[in-house]
Amino acid sequence: MAQNFKNQLVYTAIGTGATEILATSNSFDAVVGIRLVNVHASSAINVDVYISQGGNNTYLIKGSPIPNGSSLELIDGGSKIIVKSGDKIWALSDVASSLHTAVSYIDNISS
Repeated sequence: MAQNFKNQLVYTAIGTGATEILATSNSFDAVVGIRLVNVHASSAINVDVYISQGGNNTYLIKGSPIPNGSSLELIDGGSKIIVKSGDKIWALSDVASSLHTAVSYIDNISS
């Protein structure tokens, strides 16, 4: 079975309100990368990323600092996070308009 690699980019800078960075639909998906980038002009930021599943939140990272002009890779070394239909991944920063995200995933790993 061929793998269906995809990415989800958030072009608008994320701020203090939680922003959906990935929503799954009809299958199990494998998230193979989440990159968080501080795009603020002059300060460090603190970020949260969590999975929302049926009204419950599970944090992948909470209050993690990212220096000005730097990025943070949440999944590395061949790790994966499996998400199921209906799961959503959210991100937010403690500074307005300061965070960009890139999520790489394999769609429909199981039917």
